[in-house]
Amino acid sequence: MPPTTEMPPRPDTATLLDWLTPLYGGRGAALIMDRASASAQKHGLPAGDAGPGRPVDQSLAVLITYGDMVQAPGEVPLATLRRFLRERVPDVLPAVHVLPFYPYSSDDGFAVIDYRAVDRNLGDWSDVRALAAERELMFDLVLNHISRGSQWFANYLADADPGRDYFIEVDPATDLRAVVRPRSTPLLAEVPTARGTRHLWATFSEDQIDLDFANPAVLAEFVDIIFGYVAAGARLLRLDAVAFLWKRIGTPCIHLPETHRVIKFLRALLAGYAPQVLLVTETNVPHRENISYLTDGDEAHLAYQFALPPLLLHTLLTGDGAALREWAASLPALPPGCHFFNFTASHDGIGVRAVENILDDAQRDALVATVRERGGFVSTRAGNDGVHHPYELNIAYVSALAGDDGHAAARFLCSQAVALSLRGVPGVYFHSLVGTPNDRRGVEASGRYRSINRRRWDHAELAAKLDGEGEPARIFRGMRHLLDTRAAQPAFHPDAAQRIVDLGDHLFVVERQSLDGRQTLLAVHNLTDREVRLSTSVLPEANRWWDLVAGRSMPATIREVALAPYQVAWFSN
Repeated sequence: MPPTTEMPPRPDTATLLDWLTPLYGGRGAALIMDRASASAQKHGLPAGDAGPGRPVDQSLAVLITYGDMVQAPGEVPLATLRRFLRERVPDVLPAVHVLPFYPYSSDDGFAVIDYRAVDRNLGDWSDVRALAAERELMFDLVLNHISRGSQWFANYLADADPGRDYFIEVDPATDLRAVVRPRSTPLLAEVPTARGTRHLWATFSEDQIDLDFANPAVLAEFVDIIFGYVAAGARLLRLDAVAFLWKRIGTPCIHLPETHRVIKFLRALLAGYAPQVLLVTETNVPHRENISYLTDGDEAHLAYQFALPPLLLHTLLTGDGAALREWAASLPALPPGCHFFNFTASHDGIGVRAVENILDDAQRDALVATVRERGGFVSTRAGNDGVHHPYELNIAYVSALAGDDGHAAARFLCSQAVALSLRGVPGVYFHSLVGTPNDRRGVEASGRYRSINRRRWDHAELAAKLDGEGEPARIFRGMRHLLDTRAAQPAFHPDAAQRIVDLGDHLFVVERQSLDGRQTLLAVHNLTDREVRLSTSVLPEANRWWDLVAGRSMPATIREVALAPYQVAWFSN
């Protein structure tokens, strides 16, 4: 990024105090602001050459990957990943979300031992900075909880600082039935301490102990961590499980006003110290709750579009696009600078909470049954009714859309094309890029359902597959082509106008128009295993139409276009 002679922005202290004071009072707010100022100076922020960063336009697409998803003998995995990206996708995935690369004790990185270190099995900070020099990086900020193996937790046990008051002690007799749970594990973890047995809040597992953000010192710690990440090259920050951040007994302890206020503070803080950095909220919850982090316009810059993966799966398994079409047509216009993060798969499974009010019970049950038939698993959560409900479908997206009808690769690519056509910023999981099927051996080795979609590849073995003629190679070539084609279309700008067109339940059709009005694009997706014919009367007015995916033009005199099973056609004027 070229240096700039402009002065860096000055933090708006009054705005920051407006967000903090109702949470912490004057003294707590002052502590955080003082610590923030010292942290900024330590990490060299605001940086005069930071600038606004890469523009958020149609060229921005994010690869989601673990740091060791591809490995080679004698090379640290972060270096292997950088080499793989340079060789295989030099241009089409300019941003990379490297899942937690810190030392951890469980949950494949999400029980962080030390936020300020790099797992030595992956590399070191120089490897992170080398990758950041070539790609825009998304860092994970695992701020809801920390590992039992952390120094903070050790200090808590020893009644020492920092850490003695970083956790949430709860009397086990307390009525916690109102708390919304994402897991079926106990909410409180029993912990022997120097002061006797204590019971600590642990939303996700007994190894992941929740942090007490009602303590201003905890937020101050994370401000310093954030500034360290920015100095190391972070362009996006993913706020992991942020919906559960604040706890107040007697409430559901999810999406509390205090949680929203903390995120708004972080956005205002970054606007002053690191305006090039974007906040991404990860909230696997019902759709309307999920987008609440975007709609005010002063909170998240991006939010994961959690309804899309299960909706797309339902659509392509049934060949019926009604639910997807109605949902997409209902999406609200977002404030400037706020975007949906559209993805179909990630390191986690396919969450079904987001479609609780979109798909009916029978449709969700059918998804569960199909996933089990195709070698996947189903994770549950404990409901307030005492019943365990499906929470997550654990299966590789490729395997979920597999079949013996000869259309598996086309069906999968159709699912990815739909996600790429929608307004927002696309996120592509590594195993979706390279067509990895279920990793049942990984589940057997780890004992965790989520391992089914977290295979680690040997670089040479993966290279041979991608250079071959099998399904992974066809998917990889198709994904590169779709990403490359999308990046060149102004109509796919994240802010470009979007209109969902109803041409029947067998097609998903979205019209996009560039910000300057010069390009109109009709993205048409055949959702079925049968040929579907499309009248050209619905195409943008033009002398000739370009099918961007097929790379060919058609005269306007053609009356009808035949779409093969699961064919994708992006028609541009």
